[in-house]
Amino acid sequence: MEPTPQSATTPTCYRHADTETHISCTRCERPICPQCMRDAAVGFQCPECVHEGSRSVRQARTVAGGRISAVPLVTYALMAVNILAYLGETVFPGIVERLQMVGIGLVGPDGGRYVYQDVFTPDYHTDGVATGEWYRLLTGAFLHLPPTEGLFGVLHIALNMWTLWNLGRIVESQLGRVRYLALYLISALGSSVLVLLIAPEAPTVGASGAIFGLGAAYYVIARRLGADMRGVNRFMAYFLLWMLISAGFTSWQGHLGGLLTGGLVTAALVYAPRRRRDTVQVVACVGVVALALLLAALKVAALT
Repeated sequence: MEPTPQSATTPTCYRHADTETHISCTRCERPICPQCMRDAAVGFQCPECVHEGSRSVRQARTVAGGRISAVPLVTYALMAVNILAYLGETVFPGIVERLQMVGIGLVGPDGGRYVYQDVFTPDYHTDGVATGEWYRLLTGAFLHLPPTEGLFGVLHIALNMWTLWNLGRIVESQLGRVRYLALYLISALGSSVLVLLIAPEAPTVGASGAIFGLGAAYYVIARRLGADMRGVNRFMAYFLLWMLISAGFTSWQGHLGGLLTGGLVTAALVYAPRRRRDTVQVVACVGVVALALLLAALKVAALT
């Protein structure tokens, strides 16, 4: 009897026909060479089986149903936008006047602001949300006291960015990027709307309204996760104390508006039932935005 050729008895890799192998995939049992081997719980698997297995494994989710991410990209992006806007204010000082949040303002021929009811001649003109500049409801949240304010301007953005860095990373990791961004923007909107409702003639700038929304989110998430609330309660006490102390030189209306809106939105995100969770969350966020815009529209109608 003549010996059988080696190529007829030794199997070859199903992906590399010229490579002999004695190892098979533990899942599909196809022969695989060392180049195609992938470690498995038992033995080795081929690349296709590993890919198929990873697709069937359920991905971990945040408490709100978002994707878990280790890098807080949205927080980085929000900080970058705020810092770039601040640098823009140094080059184009008119940015603040053009984009700051103001419900209705009276601008004189000298460019100065005046109380709307005090004086009005053809040389003066009005601006603000009440004149159709609705974009101010959001743009003001990305501006800060200009560099012309000296140390106060630097401290304003530095304190806000430091707080955003510390709070944002925590909240983003618990909500996921998309839900976190929605929370931030809706909190900024709620902050501006309360300013419009209570102090429509007061020009305001700053990310603090949205950041107060993140503070409320931090509290709600901690409650939802059953965390030790002692440290969280101390944090919120300091947070609210700051709002009271700063009421004389900052917009407490903006802080309160962001706080209330952020708490409401976060509650809808983390307490939504798992069944149809995405739908409930979208409806809740859209509902909060619609309510805020309705209140703003009613106030604008009253002002004009």
